[in-house]
Amino acid sequence: MNRKTINTVIILGILSLLSVLSIQLFWIHKTNEAQRITVQIQEREDSLNLKQFSERAHIALRDVLRELNTHDDISANLYGAVKQLRSNYFSVDIEEELHPYYLEQLLKREFDNQSLNQDFVYGIYDCYSDSIVFGNMIKYTKDSSYSVEASDSIRKTSNQLKWKNDGHYFTVLFPNVSSSSIDIERTNVSPWIYLFVILMLLFLFFLFTLNVILKQKRLSEVKTDFINNMTHELKTPISTIGLSSELLLRGDFKEEPDRLKRYAEIIYKENKRLENQVERVLNVAKLDKEKLTLKKESCSIHDLLLEAKDSFEINQTDLGGEIELVMDAEKDILMMDEVHITNVIYNLLDNAVKYCNVRPQIVIRTWNDANCFCLSISDNGIGIKRDDIKMIFDKFYRVPTGNIHDVKGFGLGLYYVKLIVEEHGGTIQVKSQLGKGTTFTMKFPLK
Repeated sequence: MNRKTINTVIILGILSLLSVLSIQLFWIHKTNEAQRITVQIQEREDSLNLKQFSERAHIALRDVLRELNTHDDISANLYGAVKQLRSNYFSVDIEEELHPYYLEQLLKREFDNQSLNQDFVYGIYDCYSDSIVFGNMIKYTKDSSYSVEASDSIRKTSNQLKWKNDGHYFTVLFPNVSSSSIDIERTNVSPWIYLFVILMLLFLFFLFTLNVILKQKRLSEVKTDFINNMTHELKTPISTIGLSSELLLRGDFKEEPDRLKRYAEIIYKENKRLENQVERVLNVAKLDKEKLTLKKESCSIHDLLLEAKDSFEINQTDLGGEIELVMDAEKDILMMDEVHITNVIYNLLDNAVKYCNVRPQIVIRTWNDANCFCLSISDNGIGIKRDDIKMIFDKFYRVPTGNIHDVKGFGLGLYYVKLIVEEHGGTIQVKSQLGKGTTFTMKFPLK
């Protein structure tokens, strides 16, 4: 997948998210508008119903007051006597002696006449002490009748009740009548939460998809690079072996034994080279299948470093490379697989030589840190870019060198190094400056 395709996927994904967002905002706006209209209609209906209820309640209470009033000037006594304290709470002033049973019967009759099919609580008050002297709660039932609420604290009003007090005013409360409006704020929260959750899920899915695409792209590039490198690495020794074999078949070397020996040596070396390359690939395949078996035994890592230094100096005689050992570690005895740890050291030294444009200068240091043995290998090579450092331990990954293909390999060396170090319970870190060199630092636990 090329960069153009990835950019197209990103653009289409962003457009899709914007489209979903636009549609959701449109429908939320429509939903809010519909809810607002519904609330307005409901509020108007509630207001009209409440107004009608209030008018019927006033009429019923005035009729009750008319029945109770014994004075001749009834209109004067009725004016201002009925007061609405709240939407469901009324107060009625009266100057006559008021009997609870008679009042209760009048309220039931007049409320029924005005179709006020609601539960109500009435109370008779003494205006001097402003305290209730009698009260009761009346329940409205489905058979269009009123009954007293069954409770131990509320007694049934009897017509035999003896009543000598003057009731200066009484109140009526309708507990089931409310003027509360619809909670608009709560109804408007839900669509926005829904939109937020949907967008978050889509955004996370988009990021996950993009991450998978980029990983697949990098994996594809790494595999392509590996195939190209493997083809080159295997093709060169095969061609050399084929050419040398063809010369041996065509020529007569009875009088030139040295030349015969030279071609035989070329075939042998190239065959060993081919065998080593195939063996490296097979070893990594075995590591992937978890077939790695370490033969750990007590060993001095300083001795391995001294052997690696001698081998390096022999191979770098013509190039003039230098290697320096600074062994400050007092404890260097580790439980390790000598063969694999040796391969780790040689891999890092080999990279230090391959990725160096000048005379190689390598410094190996050892020291102890707490309960760890520390080993660092520094070089003066070309260095590694910051973006490449986090991927150099990936299998088959090789740092891009542009059009320069003088550095050979499969991209398996550092992958192998990291795997072996971690199998020994250690860690490996890398620091590098482009154009100045690289330092690999390994820490192994002391046991």
